[in-house]
Amino acid sequence: MTTPTDRDELLERLRTREAEIADLRTRLAAWEAAQAGQPVRRDTDFTSLSGRELAPVYTALDAAGPLELPGEYPYTRGIHPTMYRGRLWTMRQFAGFGTAEDTNRRYKFLLERGQTGLSVAFDFPTLMGYDGDHPRSEGEVGKCGVAISSLADMETLFDGIPLDQVSVSMTINGPAAMLFCFFVAAAEKQGVPLARLQGTVQNDILKEFVAQHAWIYPVEPSLKLIVDMFEWSAEHTPKWNSISISGYHIREAGATAAQELAFTLLNGFTYVERGIARGLDVDAFAPRLSFFWDVHSDFFEEIAKLRAARRIWARHLRERYGATDDRSLKMRFHCQTAGVSLTAQQPLNNVARVAYQAMAAVLGGTQSLHTNALDETLALPTETAVRVALRTQQILAHETGVASVADPLGGSWYLEALTDRLEAEAEAIFAQVAEMGGVVPAIEAGWFQREIAQSASRFQVEVETGSKTVVGVNAFVEDREEPIEILKVDEAAERAQRERMARLRASRDADLVAERLAALGEAAREDRNVIPAMLDCARAYCTLHEIRHELETVWGAYREPVFF
Repeated sequence: MTTPTDRDELLERLRTREAEIADLRTRLAAWEAAQAGQPVRRDTDFTSLSGRELAPVYTALDAAGPLELPGEYPYTRGIHPTMYRGRLWTMRQFAGFGTAEDTNRRYKFLLERGQTGLSVAFDFPTLMGYDGDHPRSEGEVGKCGVAISSLADMETLFDGIPLDQVSVSMTINGPAAMLFCFFVAAAEKQGVPLARLQGTVQNDILKEFVAQHAWIYPVEPSLKLIVDMFEWSAEHTPKWNSISISGYHIREAGATAAQELAFTLLNGFTYVERGIARGLDVDAFAPRLSFFWDVHSDFFEEIAKLRAARRIWARHLRERYGATDDRSLKMRFHCQTAGVSLTAQQPLNNVARVAYQAMAAVLGGTQSLHTNALDETLALPTETAVRVALRTQQILAHETGVASVADPLGGSWYLEALTDRLEAEAEAIFAQVAEMGGVVPAIEAGWFQREIAQSASRFQVEVETGSKTVVGVNAFVEDREEPIEILKVDEAAERAQRERMARLRASRDADLVAERLAALGEAAREDRNVIPAMLDCARAYCTLHEIRHELETVWGAYREPVFF
């Protein structure tokens, strides 16, 4: 019970605080006046990487800071009370090249050196749903990732890697459900109970239409396929994240931090709305929605972006969509350092860039992290480069002390002001998109694509004019640079994949393949959940393109309108 003495003490503290704020306001005005004539550096315009004007100093007048503790709604300060004191983030290295055998060896190399989760990079034919022996795959097999054309390849990819013990992330979107089915069938072959599978499939088709362009089907059937996965996964793979809603590729295409934040969350809200429209309980599928953020070079802006993202997601899920399960409200996410920030010039500088970006991700509260290798702007990483990238995370975790305290920068006036500012900018973008009728109409009108293109163009002009410094590119350049070793994928990988496909087609049960594909087409035509039929196709060793083609005959293919 509060006594009169307690109330008097509280009122006195409030009066003291008000007096201190008034005094600060007066001193700040005098400070600004005194600095008005002081010399100012001319090598920068003092804006954030996204173009936001920055004040010379931030004070208690700019932000009071959140009153909640880490692990408390709306999770600005982190989704777990003790954060990394209880468990470090999962250390992943995005890896894949050549054949499934080549990448399997790289995975074992990484796991032996302390990596705690696998992240699969697929080659471009696989990303588009083509088999390694398809005419459109010629010259691209295994070049930017691993070639996976059937269950047989997936079995080889994880040969000797226990899928009930290792978390696996797969970055794929248009044919995501097909690769997921290959993975589930491979786990079955290992004898792993599906309820024990842990990991994520990206499966975020909206950001493909917005930024990356690795699509197959039109928007509506693509969204239906994603909700099919929500429904099936909630029952059969409860520890598996059936989507990773990605801001990474939106940012890599040229978006600002605020655009990445807003566009990604809008996509997430759209998926929630589609799940609810299917009749699913939001708390049945929302706990398995995860996110994937780019972490760029503007240190404090990136930390603030991650904090704002958690706060916005929690508030909207509870207030707009009626989620009551805390797991639905807690945004879980993976981060990757900014590939677009890496430079071909003086590539060793990329080690420093990645280290700072990784620290920002951790201070922002990520659950999982990939650190780019220094040579990724030139080619797929060598073993030496990927080892340095992994060691960067391990040094961060075990030597710097940043993992010892939850949200250690919480309360910084600058960081709190940036968090509030980014939240407000995102809400303003939400309002703009709502006026256009939502995400799908805005995509169809090309609005997202134009906004990203304009931001990318603006940044490029800033680099070319020198108003934004990129070390080694437009400042501190070298006349001569020492070449570095890069990884080259031999053409033998494509020949091996073609031979593998020929053996598969000759050895499998052709009648069963035809029967399973026909059943998949029937499920699509009848608007049923297609995941059970697709999984049966995977088990029968139907190939990726065979599955893609069967659905394409029902749903058609997407052709992007000309927007520019």
